[in-house]
Amino acid sequence: MSRIGQNPVSVPTGVTIEVVGQLVTAKGKLGELSMTLVDEVEIERSDATLVVKARSNTQRARTMWGTMRSLVQNIVTGVDQGFTVNLEIVGVGYRAAVNGGTLVLQLGYSHEIRYPIPDGISITCERPTLVAVSGADRQLVGQVAANIRAFRKPEPYKGKGVRYANEFIIRKEGKKK
Repeated sequence: MSRIGQNPVSVPTGVTIEVVGQLVTAKGKLGELSMTLVDEVEIERSDATLVVKARSNTQRARTMWGTMRSLVQNIVTGVDQGFTVNLEIVGVGYRAAVNGGTLVLQLGYSHEIRYPIPDGISITCERPTLVAVSGADRQLVGQVAANIRAFRKPEPYKGKGVRYANEFIIRKEGKKK
């Protein structure tokens, strides 16, 4: 069983943490994030660290202990450094561009796909085949990246499509004569 909940969450300089009951709010240079802890855990604050503790020894309290600690760590890291997911576009004629508040994708369909960029997320295209999704909320960054990838998932024969930068596509052999 994981003991991630035992590790304290260190609060870097420039980040302020407010704990009111079960509501934890973090403010930093990238914005403000808050989350509500479940009733089975409690949070204690000392100088520059936060310690999440289980209130009882039940199965749910032990499972939520590590989960809540990880979520608190994510909001502290998010307002301080932020999160980034890089996507690669592979295919002849496949490309992306940011036009105002919209991501415009050309992925081999007869039409272009226009994806409105949500609040709190910034999308940049350094090259037409490289899309960087970044923001403070880790869950939202991952969900936006997954939505963009879902427009044209990588296929196993030629490897064409939208993939994560660190994703490995297992290639299949084509039909033989």
